[in-house]
Amino acid sequence: MKELTIVSGKGGTGKTSILGAFATLTGHAVICDCDVDAANLHILLQPKVLETYEYYGEKKAEINSELCNRCGVCEELCRFKAINGGVVNSYTCEGCSLCFHVCDQGAVRLNQQLSGHWYISDTKWGPMVHAKLGIAQGNSGLLVNVVRKKARETAKSQNIPLIISDGPPGVGCPVISSLAGTDMALIVTEPTLSGIHDLERIVRVTANFGCITAVCINKYDLDKNNCKYIEDLAAKLNIPILGKIPYDQKMIDAVLQGTPITTLGKGEAQTAIQELWQQTSKLLEIG
Repeated sequence: MKELTIVSGKGGTGKTSILGAFATLTGHAVICDCDVDAANLHILLQPKVLETYEYYGEKKAEINSELCNRCGVCEELCRFKAINGGVVNSYTCEGCSLCFHVCDQGAVRLNQQLSGHWYISDTKWGPMVHAKLGIAQGNSGLLVNVVRKKARETAKSQNIPLIISDGPPGVGCPVISSLAGTDMALIVTEPTLSGIHDLERIVRVTANFGCITAVCINKYDLDKNNCKYIEDLAAKLNIPILGKIPYDQKMIDAVLQGTPITTLGKGEAQTAIQELWQQTSKLLEIG
């Protein structure tokens, strides 16, 4: 079994559109959406949800008003300002348990919090495991781990040789969780100053996981000078550039229609993505 994770140092580079296209090209893969904070792969793949599970990712403090003597110690010490007048604001509480330990009345307890849901679904192109974190909920890295674990179980039980994952943007905990144990990280960047800056950051992250790292430049023709800079940077870092995708209105049309671009008519971006997949599968040694 091989795992491919598509990541980007910043949001908006087009990695989800590329992952959606890959899902139609692989032929046989488990599709995994690790961007649980802002899940949107389902918009393109239109999965049919088969199973739904609750996710309890963190604990929140609750104060028993009958036991509380209103001493104010917990309110004074809470660095998140989550306690006011003996009442805990669950949206600002971080579940650090300090109030639980300093309360000599035993009035504080920590309750498991429903933080979101995760799903096992089916698409036209294979099984899909995805999730949605609740508003203002934390521990998204743990939820990513749950999703990836189930994706591996699904691949094993159905004898599917490949998992393709849409990783979260940035370089934080969810990204680290999506990269752990993956065979290859495909970084999608764009020829902008922020794209270049965040490309350098995500490369430093992937270097810690011993996986194959490669780069794809999306909308490369919007700024050919920055594109050349990325090519030179990749050469300096000894990271291959597997593809360059031109700006194409059909990419936008595909998102608006809720379908992968590979399902639309032939176009420059679609051709480039097909070539990108061929290079990716060759480097990953699949197919």
